[in-house]
Amino acid sequence: MKATNLYAPTLRQTPADAEIVSHQLMLRAGMMRKSANGMYNFLPLGWRTIRKIEQIIREEMDAAGGQEMCMPILQPAEYWQESGRWAAYGAEMMRMQDRHGHDYCLGPTHEEMITALVRDEVRSYKQLPLLLYQIQDKFRDERRPRFGLMRSREFIMKDLYSFDKDVEGMNLSYQKMYDAYDAIFTRCGLEFRPVEADNGAIGGGHSHEFTVLADAGESSIACCTKCDYAASDEKAELAAVAAPDEEMLELEKVATPGTNTIDSLVEFLGVPIEKTIKAVAYETEQDELVLVFVRGDHDVNEIKVLHQLEGALELRMAEEEAIRAVGGCPGFMSPIGIKEGTRILVDSTVMNMKNAVSGANEVDFHYKNVNPSRDFKDVVVTDLRLVREGDPCPRCGAPMKMTRGIEVGQVFALGTKYSAAMGATFLDEQGKEKPFVMGCYGIGVGRTMAAAIEQNNDEHGIVWPRSIAPFEVVVVPINAKNEEQLRYAEGVYGELKQAGIDVLLDDRPERAGVKFKDCDLIGYPVRIAIGPKALEEGTIEVKVRKSGEMFLYKRETYLDEVRKLLESL
Repeated sequence: MKATNLYAPTLRQTPADAEIVSHQLMLRAGMMRKSANGMYNFLPLGWRTIRKIEQIIREEMDAAGGQEMCMPILQPAEYWQESGRWAAYGAEMMRMQDRHGHDYCLGPTHEEMITALVRDEVRSYKQLPLLLYQIQDKFRDERRPRFGLMRSREFIMKDLYSFDKDVEGMNLSYQKMYDAYDAIFTRCGLEFRPVEADNGAIGGGHSHEFTVLADAGESSIACCTKCDYAASDEKAELAAVAAPDEEMLELEKVATPGTNTIDSLVEFLGVPIEKTIKAVAYETEQDELVLVFVRGDHDVNEIKVLHQLEGALELRMAEEEAIRAVGGCPGFMSPIGIKEGTRILVDSTVMNMKNAVSGANEVDFHYKNVNPSRDFKDVVVTDLRLVREGDPCPRCGAPMKMTRGIEVGQVFALGTKYSAAMGATFLDEQGKEKPFVMGCYGIGVGRTMAAAIEQNNDEHGIVWPRSIAPFEVVVVPINAKNEEQLRYAEGVYGELKQAGIDVLLDDRPERAGVKFKDCDLIGYPVRIAIGPKALEEGTIEVKVRKSGEMFLYKRETYLDEVRKLLESL
């Protein structure tokens, strides 16, 4: 490819609406352009990287036994109604009707479609295991599309679905995909961690997110400082914190004027924040009130709360009227005195507290010497808090550290969630009908591209890992108007191309400085400059983008040296 034939409109200024580095650099490097909020055109350079990521994915999926196929993006509502997700999926689903009034959606994912397909075609255990995948656009009506490809409304995803005869088989398929993902992201040149994760709207059993470590990541990850335990903040397991051993004192109601926050309460009473109990009131989409209690210095993990509420999909802060209707008082709440039958969830750490302070369900009053194990009745006790820096690892007890990450892939053990709901069964060895045991496995292709940039950039632009760079090498004649230099550069370009190296010739009649700046901005791993020394001495200048190292090679040996440099990247 020659740059004079390449559509790559680079920008010198950063677009005002580009918030994070990957978004800024993809726009500036001429890799994509915005078409609408959360929707982007991939230009040739960006599309080359997308295709390289896809090819790595294909190779590893095929090696793990996956078979590529393609399913419709437009999905009939009937399949989603069978699984129970048509109403449950929420506002992110893009829904529409055809001219006959039939309901459809633009696929945000394809569990229902693949389950229906296999249900109608596969009848015997002898046809299992089955691993089917596609690489295709998905659509989700994000409330706030932002950060370029990180959270968009249309995105490219690889989704594979496994079908097995039993849980043991599903676990084998799960491990195959886990290992394949490890290989994929390693080949993409990324620093990543597999972390235990929540299944969210997909449902099912256990799950892992593959997370690229980057400051711009939306995911917060807890990593053990000693063992290999890692989990998203939504999923991280937390043991109850033991309280100091002290004698239980009598419950005492005290006046605490103007102390409707934990901070003001701590200041007024002069007690440690670890001795206070925080109340948070929610309502579900079914208008059910839920009161949640955690230690004063802890935060509520709303995902863990949702897991305690069967059928609930989202939480909102409760209205004051709903709180007062059950005997609660906003800003001064505790489980003591709440109307019987109210849903009350208490974090396990709170139940260990001794002589604590909580609300008295009366304006400007609190209880002192609250002992939850004695004073709280008809409550559900479980892990409800959000992990924080220094919390003990649930595996080994060592302190955990918090870091940021970008989720690029996730593997789910679905079990029979979809097959049972949709009547997808097969005949086992005894001729008995059983539901398929399933798994699903997704990779965000565009997110992987963006994550690579977030992790590999400097003040000059992108620093691509060689495996997913739009071109591995760029050849730059310093003065393309000099016919001898251009011919020499074309000769080098031809030799590299003949050697199977993915190479671009920047033959544009621009100043050398402009072309060099574009090389750094776009992030080609190796730059070869052809100048007067090449003509006079047969000396070729080679620069490695990642390290900035410069090398001078003779024409007779440069090709082998460039190969070695590429192999080292």
